[in-house]
This record gives sequence, C-alpha cells and structure tokens, in this order.
Amino acid sequence: MTEENLMTETKETQKEPSVPAKFLDSETGEVRVDALVKSYQELEKKLSQMMPSVETEEGKARVLKAMGRPDTPEDYCVNCEHGLFEPDAELNKKLFEKGFTQEQVQTVYDAAAEKFVPLIAGMGSDFQAEREIERLTSEFGGAEQWQEVSRQLLSYGRKNLPADVLEGLASSYEGVMALYRMMKGESPSLKVEGQNQEPLTEAQLKTMMRDPKYWKEKDPEFVSKVTQGFEKLY
Repeated sequence: MTEENLMTETKETQKEPSVPAKFLDSETGEVRVDALVKSYQELEKKLSQMMPSVETEEGKARVLKAMGRPDTPEDYCVNCEHGLFEPDAELNKKLFEKGFTQEQVQTVYDAAAEKFVPLIAGMGSDFQAEREIERLTSEFGGAEQWQEVSRQLLSYGRKNLPADVLEGLASSYEGVMALYRMMKGESPSLKVEGQNQEPLTEAQLKTMMRDPKYWKEKDPEFVSKVTQGFEKLY
C-alpha cells in the first residue's frame, strides 16, 4: 500500500462517522459549515423555549406552573369536607406567592385540621371552664367560700359516686350545683322522664354524659335531664 493510498483511506475513515450526511456537500464531501451552524442555532432556540429562564417573572411563572402551581390563588381547589373551617383567600394568596403547588396547599390545610383545630378547641374548653368557675365563685359568695364548698363536694362525691360520674358532674356549673343539692339532701322528687316512667339508670346517665350535647354543647335541657337523673338516682 502506497503512502498516497494510506492517506486517502485514513481521510475517508475519519469522514464517515464524524458528521451526518445532511451536513456534507454531496459533490465534494466537505462539511457544510453554514448548515451545521444553522442547525445548532435552531436546537439552542428550541431548548431555551423548553426550559424557560427563572431570572424573569414570566420564566418563574412558567416553571411554577409546570411544577403544579395554578394560574391564580383563586384556582386552588382545597378540600375542607371536615367542616372545621373554610378555605381562606388571604392565606391562599400568600401560599401562591411562595410558589405552593395544589398538593402542597392541601397539605397545609390538612395539617391545620389535624393539629391546630384540636388545640384551639382545647383552649375554648379551658376558657369555658374558667367561666364556669367564675359563676360558681359568685354563686357561693367569693373565692374562699367556693374553695371550701368545692373541697366538701369533692369529699362527698368520692365517697358516694363512681369516679366517672363525679368527673362528669364536676365539668359544668349545672353538674356542680346538682352535686351540691345531693350533698345537702335537697334532691327533687320529680321523675326524670315523666311521672309515669322509671328514673334513668346509672348506665343510661353515663351514656348521656358522653353525648356532645352534654360535655361540648352544654344543651341546657339535656344537661338538666342528666343532673336531675343523678339527683333522683342518688
């Protein structure tokens, strides 16, 4: 093999795999640089459209939308079927500005329902308990008098009532007053469910005390029925 043949074969071997045919001159076999540059520019333009720059507000909005953020805060679809609260427009706006997706916003609301609402409900119960104590303090003529009466009631209740019954009566103003009347032997002679019916049993009264109308809503008629039941029973 001559040196000339060797150089020709080497040139052809290098030319075949390196450049696609569409970028080669069909007559000379040389690379069409203009076509190659044009193709590269088109590819660069296409990639820039597919991946918007986050340096502009428009680019950030496109990226966030691709990730799952809606077009506006009003487009968040929040599920609050638990009924504890409703979606808040101001909160949704803040979450939108932070780039929260639909899934992330729903997670925020779910966490609030799971953690914060019970905490607030507990604070409400504490506030209600303070109001009940204020009523009892006023009823018995002052803090010192109420402290002495409460000590007597606790002692009487522990000796004469089951622990859960005592706890239930002590949770409301009406229950404490019923306990006080029991201690003083002033239980009324009225039947709980009517003149011709038997008084409620202890088990029935305990069931009524677990009803939200007694311990949460404190329905006056329902609470009165429970307290009168215990007065009649004990």
